[in-house]
Amino acid sequence: MKSVQTEYLRPAAAEDVPALLVLRAEAEGWLRTKGTDQWSDPETGERAIAKWRASIDEGRAWVVVGEHDRVLATVSRGPVDRDFWTDSDRPESGLYLYKLIVAREASGRHLGTRVIDWMSRLAALEGRNWVRIDTWRTNTGLHAYYERLGFQHVRTEAPSHRRSGWLAQRPAGELAMPERLLPIQSADASPTARIDMPRQKG
Repeated sequence: MKSVQTEYLRPAAAEDVPALLVLRAEAEGWLRTKGTDQWSDPETGERAIAKWRASIDEGRAWVVVGEHDRVLATVSRGPVDRDFWTDSDRPESGLYLYKLIVAREASGRHLGTRVIDWMSRLAALEGRNWVRIDTWRTNTGLHAYYERLGFQHVRTEAPSHRRSGWLAQRPAGELAMPERLLPIQSADASPTARIDMPRQKG
């Protein structure tokens, strides 16, 4: 009999930083095998660690964990990136998704889709209209992935100092897998204690 998957979402903590860096390094290697130059100039060392810690301290980073609290995926939210989104986009109408990474060992569990669904629910709870992303301009495979999940390409921006800039959005509240919503756990709760969706502005 196949065991039931027990993944759940919780706020990232400082002790998750090593696991997050492992996820990032694994993603870099996997992307190279796919023929894309995404993350070909990865941030490393203290700067990368400092950025993860800042996201954690600000309550913007989350992890999906499985058995034995093993980190299987991560996602962060962040402020609007003004290199890409302008006043005409009504920046306050969107929730901005960053750093979605899924461990290769968790491939096939649809964790990326389920995390995006959670962000979509959170955006709707906050009264926003959109979940928004910007991705590497040359990673057409990733563009197609997001479009399959209901994101619509808004436009592509190409500032000389950035390699990201493919902009897309999906309506807040829209779910790709409503029958497989990720349960949520508070930072200090037991694995069986679930909490309501958090509210956070900005």
